Amino acid sequence: MDSKEKEYIENFKNYLSIEKNFSEHTLTAYCSDIVSYILWLNNISCTEVDFNKLREYLHFIQRFDYKKTTIARKIASIRTFYKFLLRERYIDSNPAISLSAPKRPKSLPKFLTPEEVEQILNNVKIDTPAGFRNRVILELLWATGMRVSELSNLNFGDLNIEENEIRVFGKGAKERIVLISERAKKYLIQYINSARKLIAPEYNNGEINDNTPLFINNTGFRLQNKTIRKVINETVERIELPKKVTPHVFRHSFATKLLENGADLRVVQELLGHAGISNTQIYTHISIKHMKDVYEVAHPHGK
Repeated sequence: MDSKEKEYIENFKNYLSIEKNFSEHTLTAYCSDIVSYILWLNNISCTEVDFNKLREYLHFIQRFDYKKTTIARKIASIRTFYKFLLRERYIDSNPAISLSAPKRPKSLPKFLTPEEVEQILNNVKIDTPAGFRNRVILELLWATGMRVSELSNLNFGDLNIEENEIRVFGKGAKERIVLISERAKKYLIQYINSARKLIAPEYNNGEINDNTPLFINNTGFRLQNKTIRKVINETVERIELPKKVTPHVFRHSFATKLLENGADLRVVQELLGHAGISNTQIYTHISIKHMKDVYEVAHPHGK
C-alpha cells in the first residue's frame, strides 16, 4: 500500500467519523474492509479499477465462509469508499455505483421484556459513583431508545432536563430530540449533582460548559462505548439472564414496547432517528406477534 492510498484511507476514516457520524465499531469495520480490498488489489491503484475488477473482488471474497451480512457490509464499505473518492475528486467516475449487495436474511430484532429490563437495571452495582453512572446510562437507554454512540457523545449543552428532552446527533450527524421519563430524569439529576464530580475527583477539567461530556470515566474523559457494553455484559452474566444483551437490544426493547402500547409508527420512527419508515416497520412484526400471543391466551377459541 503506497502513501497515497494510506492518505485516502485516513481521509475516508475522518469522513466516516465526522460527517457520517458512524459508530466506532462501524468505522473500524469499514476501514478494515477497505484496507483488505486495497491489499488484494496489490499493485493496482484503487482509483484505477473498473466495475469488472470490483466484481472480481466479490467473487474472491465469496470463496470464504462469510455470513451474508458480512458480505453485504464489505460491499457497503466499498460503495461508500468510492462515493467518497468521487466526492473528493480523487476519481472522475464511480465504478461501484452499480455494485449490489446480497439480500440480507430477514430476522426480527431481539428484545427484552420490561420485567427483564427491570431485572438488569436493579442488579447494576451502584455502590460507587461509577456504578451509579452506569445505572443512569442504562436508565437512559431504556427510556429514550438512543444508540450507545449517541449516548456516549452527549454533552451538557444537549440537555433540556426541565422539559424532559435531550438533543442527540444520530447517523449522518442528524439532530433529533428524544424524551426521558420522570424516573430517568430523577437519576440523571442525581448523577449530575452528586455522582459525576466523584468519578474523577483528582482531575480538574475546568468549569462545565455546553461542550463538556456528560458521561466521563475515571480519568475525566468522555466515557467510551465499550465500557457501557462491558457493564451490560457483567450484569447479565451475574443474574444469569439467558439472552445476549447489547446496548442495541435496549433500543429494540424501547421501540417494541412503544408499539405494543399503541404508539404511532411515525412517532417511533422520529424517536429512533430512522431515516425511512421501512427501518421502523420491522418492529410491527414483533407487535403483531405479541397481539397474536395475547389473542391466543385471552380468547376462548384462540387456540
